[in-house]
Amino acid sequence: MGNSLKAIVAFVPSNKCQKYLLEDLEEMPVDKMVDLSGRQMRRLPVHICSFRELVKLYLSDNNLNHLPPELEQLQNLQILALDFNNFKALPPVVCTLKQLCILYLGNNKLCSLPLELRLLQNLKTLWIESNCLQYLPEVVCELSLLKTLHAGSNALRTLPPQLQCLQELRTIWLSGNLLSEFPPVLLDMPFLEVIDVDRNSIRFFPSLAHLPGLKLVIYDHNPCRNAPKVAKGVRRVGRWSEETPEPRKRSGAVIEITLDEKPLLPPAAKTDPE
Repeated sequence: MGNSLKAIVAFVPSNKCQKYLLEDLEEMPVDKMVDLSGRQMRRLPVHICSFRELVKLYLSDNNLNHLPPELEQLQNLQILALDFNNFKALPPVVCTLKQLCILYLGNNKLCSLPLELRLLQNLKTLWIESNCLQYLPEVVCELSLLKTLHAGSNALRTLPPQLQCLQELRTIWLSGNLLSEFPPVLLDMPFLEVIDVDRNSIRFFPSLAHLPGLKLVIYDHNPCRNAPKVAKGVRRVGRWSEETPEPRKRSGAVIEITLDEKPLLPPAAKTDPE
Protein backbone atom coordinates (compact mmCIF):
# COMPACT_ATOMS: atom_id res chain seq x y z
CA MET A 1 0.00 0.00 0.00
CA GLY A 2 1.44 3.37 -0.98
CA ASN A 3 1.86 6.13 1.57
CA SER A 4 -0.51 8.41 -0.36
CA LEU A 5 -3.30 5.88 -0.23
CA LYS A 6 -2.64 5.25 3.46
CA ALA A 7 -2.92 8.96 4.16
CA ILE A 8 -6.29 9.14 2.43
CA VAL A 9 -7.66 6.05 4.15
CA ALA A 10 -6.44 7.30 7.53
CA PHE A 11 -8.95 10.16 7.35
CA VAL A 12 -11.87 7.73 7.14
CA PRO A 13 -12.86 6.46 10.61
CA SER A 14 -14.89 3.47 9.43
CA ASN A 15 -13.88 0.06 10.74
CA LYS A 16 -13.39 -1.18 7.19
CA CYS A 17 -10.90 1.55 6.38
CA GLN A 18 -9.04 1.20 9.65
CA LYS A 19 -8.83 -2.55 9.10
CA TYR A 20 -7.36 -1.79 5.67
CA LEU A 21 -4.52 0.06 7.40
CA LEU A 22 -3.76 -3.10 9.37
CA GLU A 23 -3.42 -5.06 6.14
CA ASP A 24 -3.37 -8.77 7.08
CA LEU A 25 -3.09 -8.32 10.83
CA GLU A 26 -6.03 -10.46 11.94
CA GLU A 27 -4.38 -12.40 14.77
CA MET A 28 -1.63 -11.64 17.22
CA PRO A 29 1.78 -12.36 15.64
CA VAL A 30 3.77 -15.27 16.99
CA ASP A 31 6.56 -12.94 18.14
CA LYS A 32 4.03 -10.92 20.18
CA MET A 33 5.09 -7.73 18.39
CA VAL A 34 3.00 -5.33 16.31
CA ASP A 35 4.69 -2.57 14.31
CA LEU A 36 2.28 0.01 12.89
CA SER A 37 4.89 2.71 12.41
CA GLY A 38 4.48 5.10 9.50
CA ARG A 39 0.89 4.13 8.66
CA GLN A 40 -0.47 7.71 8.72
CA MET A 41 -2.92 6.57 11.42
CA ARG A 42 -5.04 9.14 13.24
CA ARG A 43 -6.43 6.62 15.68
CA LEU A 44 -5.33 3.23 16.90
CA PRO A 45 -7.60 0.45 15.64
CA VAL A 46 -9.27 -1.03 18.73
CA HIS A 47 -8.79 -4.49 17.24
CA ILE A 48 -5.15 -4.33 18.32
CA CYS A 49 -6.22 -4.12 21.95
CA SER A 50 -7.60 -7.64 21.74
CA PHE A 51 -4.07 -9.04 21.45
CA ARG A 52 -3.76 -9.40 25.19
CA GLU A 53 -0.44 -11.24 25.13
CA LEU A 54 1.22 -8.49 23.11
CA VAL A 55 4.70 -7.54 24.40
CA LYS A 56 5.87 -4.88 21.90
CA LEU A 57 3.77 -2.21 20.20
CA TYR A 58 5.37 0.31 17.84
CA LEU A 59 3.16 3.24 16.81
CA SER A 60 5.91 5.66 15.78
CA ASP A 61 5.60 8.18 12.97
CA ASN A 62 1.81 8.45 12.75
CA ASN A 63 -0.70 11.23 13.39
CA LEU A 64 -1.96 10.03 16.76
CA ASN A 65 -3.04 12.46 19.48
CA HIS A 66 -5.02 10.07 21.68
CA LEU A 67 -5.31 6.35 22.45
CA PRO A 68 -8.41 4.27 23.14
CA PRO A 69 -9.19 3.21 26.74
CA GLU A 70 -9.21 -0.39 25.50
CA LEU A 71 -5.41 -0.22 25.41
CA GLU A 72 -5.56 -1.04 29.11
CA GLN A 73 -6.18 -4.65 28.10
CA LEU A 74 -2.53 -4.97 27.03
CA GLN A 75 -1.22 -5.72 30.50
CA ASN A 76 1.73 -7.75 29.17
CA LEU A 77 3.10 -4.86 27.11
CA GLN A 78 6.77 -4.15 27.81
CA ILE A 79 7.70 -1.79 24.95
CA LEU A 80 5.52 1.05 23.69
CA ALA A 81 6.74 3.47 21.02
CA LEU A 82 4.67 6.64 20.60
CA ASP A 83 7.42 8.87 19.21
CA PHE A 84 6.90 11.11 16.17
CA ASN A 85 3.19 11.67 16.73
CA ASN A 86 1.01 14.64 17.77
CA PHE A 87 0.50 14.02 21.48
CA LYS A 88 0.11 17.21 23.53
CA ALA A 89 -0.49 15.15 26.66
CA LEU A 90 0.34 11.58 27.56
CA PRO A 91 -2.85 9.52 27.29
CA PRO A 92 -3.82 8.35 30.81
CA VAL A 93 -4.29 4.80 29.62
CA VAL A 94 -0.51 4.48 29.09
CA CYS A 95 -0.01 4.76 32.84
CA THR A 96 -2.14 1.63 33.37
CA LEU A 97 0.38 -0.55 31.51
CA LYS A 98 2.38 -1.52 34.58
CA GLN A 99 4.70 -4.00 32.85
CA LEU A 100 6.18 -1.34 30.57
CA CYS A 101 9.99 -1.38 30.57
CA ILE A 102 10.64 0.97 27.65
CA LEU A 103 8.55 3.99 26.68
CA TYR A 104 9.32 6.17 23.67
CA LEU A 105 7.62 9.58 23.75
CA GLY A 106 10.07 11.64 21.74
CA ASN A 107 9.17 14.12 19.01
CA ASN A 108 5.70 14.99 20.25
CA LYS A 109 4.31 18.20 21.78
CA LEU A 110 4.42 17.31 25.46
CA CYS A 111 4.76 20.16 27.95
CA SER A 112 4.41 17.97 31.04
CA LEU A 113 3.91 14.40 32.22
CA PRO A 114 1.04 13.19 34.42
CA LEU A 115 1.54 12.21 38.05
CA GLU A 116 0.12 8.80 37.14
CA LEU A 117 3.41 8.06 35.39
CA ARG A 118 4.68 6.99 38.83
CA LEU A 119 2.58 3.83 38.41
CA LEU A 120 5.06 2.55 35.82
CA GLN A 121 7.47 1.15 38.38
CA ASN A 122 9.01 -1.33 35.93
CA LEU A 123 10.12 1.40 33.55
CA LYS A 124 13.84 1.23 32.76
CA THR A 125 14.12 3.42 29.67
CA LEU A 126 12.28 6.69 29.06
CA TRP A 127 12.70 8.76 25.90
CA ILE A 128 11.13 12.23 26.10
CA GLU A 129 13.46 14.04 23.72
CA SER A 130 12.27 16.73 21.29
CA ASN A 131 9.19 17.83 23.17
CA CYS A 132 8.21 21.16 24.77
CA LEU A 133 9.40 20.50 28.31
CA GLN A 134 10.66 23.59 30.14
CA TYR A 135 11.41 21.54 33.24
CA LEU A 136 11.96 17.88 33.97
CA PRO A 137 8.73 16.63 35.59
CA GLU A 138 9.47 15.53 39.15
CA VAL A 139 7.36 12.42 38.64
CA VAL A 140 10.26 11.05 36.58
CA CYS A 141 12.25 10.95 39.83
CA GLU A 142 9.79 8.40 41.19
CA LEU A 143 10.62 5.78 38.56
CA SER A 144 12.94 3.83 40.82
CA LEU A 145 14.20 1.31 38.23
CA LEU A 146 14.97 3.87 35.53
CA LYS A 147 18.37 3.22 33.92
CA THR A 148 18.27 5.44 30.82
CA LEU A 149 16.73 8.90 30.50
CA HIS A 150 16.82 10.73 27.19
CA ALA A 151 15.54 14.30 27.65
CA GLY A 152 17.49 16.07 24.92
CA SER A 153 16.16 18.81 22.64
CA ASN A 154 13.71 20.33 25.08
CA ALA A 155 13.94 23.68 26.92
CA LEU A 156 15.29 22.46 30.25
CA ARG A 157 17.20 25.03 32.31
CA THR A 158 17.81 22.89 35.40
CA LEU A 159 17.16 19.47 36.90
CA PRO A 160 15.26 18.71 40.12
CA PRO A 161 17.38 17.64 43.12
CA GLN A 162 15.09 14.62 43.54
CA LEU A 163 16.79 13.09 40.49
CA GLN A 164 19.53 11.72 42.75
CA CYS A 165 16.95 9.30 44.14
CA LEU A 166 17.21 7.34 40.88
CA GLN A 167 20.06 5.13 42.01
CA GLU A 168 19.62 2.75 39.07
CA LEU A 169 20.12 5.56 36.55
CA ARG A 170 23.23 4.99 34.46
CA THR A 171 22.73 7.11 31.33
CA ILE A 172 21.32 10.60 30.99
CA TRP A 173 21.11 12.49 27.69
CA LEU A 174 20.49 16.25 28.02
CA SER A 175 21.83 17.60 24.73
CA GLY A 176 20.15 20.53 23.05
CA ASN A 177 18.59 22.14 26.12
CA LEU A 178 19.02 25.54 27.83
CA LEU A 179 21.30 24.58 30.70
CA SER A 180 23.44 27.56 31.70
CA GLU A 181 25.34 25.59 34.34
CA PHE A 182 26.21 21.96 34.84
CA PRO A 183 23.27 20.48 36.81
CA PRO A 184 24.48 20.26 40.45
CA VAL A 185 22.37 17.18 41.15
CA LEU A 186 24.51 15.15 38.73
CA LEU A 187 27.51 15.72 41.00
CA ASP A 188 25.72 13.69 43.66
CA MET A 189 25.06 10.71 41.41
CA PRO A 190 28.21 8.55 41.57
CA PHE A 191 26.48 5.68 39.78
CA LEU A 192 26.12 7.56 36.48
CA GLU A 193 28.08 6.08 33.57
CA VAL A 194 27.14 8.40 30.68
CA ILE A 195 26.41 12.12 30.91
CA ASP A 196 25.56 14.06 27.75
CA VAL A 197 25.19 17.85 28.05
CA ASP A 198 26.14 18.61 24.45
CA ARG A 199 24.69 21.78 22.86
CA ASN A 200 23.76 23.75 25.96
CA SER A 201 24.96 27.10 27.35
CA ILE A 202 27.32 25.87 30.07
CA ARG A 203 30.27 28.23 30.62
CA PHE A 204 32.11 26.38 33.37
CA PHE A 205 32.41 22.70 34.25
CA PRO A 206 33.05 21.46 37.79
CA SER A 207 35.29 18.47 38.35
CA LEU A 208 33.69 15.09 37.66
CA ALA A 209 36.70 13.15 38.88
CA HIS A 210 34.87 12.01 42.01
CA LEU A 211 32.24 10.06 40.03
CA PRO A 212 33.55 6.47 40.18
CA GLY A 213 31.07 5.01 37.71
CA LEU A 214 31.57 7.58 34.95
CA LYS A 215 32.70 6.19 31.57
CA LEU A 216 31.75 8.90 29.10
CA VAL A 217 30.94 12.63 29.30
CA ILE A 218 29.86 14.58 26.23
CA TYR A 219 30.07 18.35 26.68
CA ASP A 220 30.75 19.63 23.16
CA HIS A 221 29.15 22.79 21.73
CA ASN A 222 29.06 24.69 25.01
CA PRO A 223 30.62 28.18 25.50
CA CYS A 224 32.78 26.71 28.27
CA ARG A 225 36.13 28.03 29.51
CA ASN A 226 37.40 24.65 30.64
CA ALA A 227 37.06 20.93 30.15
CA PRO A 228 35.57 18.92 33.01
CA LYS A 229 38.18 17.03 35.00
CA VAL A 230 37.55 13.32 34.99
CA ALA A 231 39.14 10.22 36.48
CA LYS A 232 41.62 8.15 34.53
CA GLY A 233 39.99 6.09 31.80
CA VAL A 234 36.92 8.28 31.41
CA ARG A 235 36.28 9.32 27.83
CA ARG A 236 35.46 12.97 27.13
CA VAL A 237 33.98 14.50 23.98
CA GLY A 238 34.33 18.27 23.70
CA ARG A 239 36.79 21.16 23.60
CA TRP A 240 40.24 20.45 25.08
CA SER A 241 39.21 16.84 25.64
CA GLU A 242 42.78 15.70 25.03
CA GLU A 243 44.25 18.16 27.51
CA THR A 244 44.28 15.92 30.54
CA PRO A 245 46.91 15.49 33.28
CA GLU A 246 46.54 11.72 33.17
CA PRO A 247 48.59 9.77 30.59
CA ARG A 248 46.34 8.27 27.95
CA LYS A 249 46.85 5.85 25.09
CA ARG A 250 45.96 7.38 21.76
CA SER A 251 44.74 4.18 20.21
CA GLY A 252 41.50 5.72 18.98
CA ALA A 253 39.51 3.09 20.82
CA VAL A 254 36.02 4.06 21.89
CA ILE A 255 34.64 2.89 25.21
CA GLU A 256 31.82 0.44 24.66
CA ILE A 257 28.65 1.56 26.42
CA THR A 258 26.40 -1.41 26.99
CA LEU A 259 23.39 0.58 28.15
CA ASP A 260 20.84 2.17 25.83
CA GLU A 261 23.31 4.49 24.11
CA LYS A 262 21.36 6.71 21.71
CA PRO A 263 20.28 3.88 19.39
CA LEU A 264 19.55 5.76 16.18
CA LEU A 265 17.50 2.86 14.87
CA PRO A 266 14.14 2.56 13.15
CA PRO A 267 11.26 1.89 15.57
CA ALA A 268 11.13 -1.83 14.79
CA ALA A 269 14.74 -2.25 15.83
CA LYS A 270 14.62 -0.37 19.11
CA THR A 271 16.13 -1.90 22.18
CA ASP A 272 14.42 -4.65 24.11
CA PRO A 273 14.13 -4.69 27.88
CA GLU A 274 16.97 -6.35 29.74
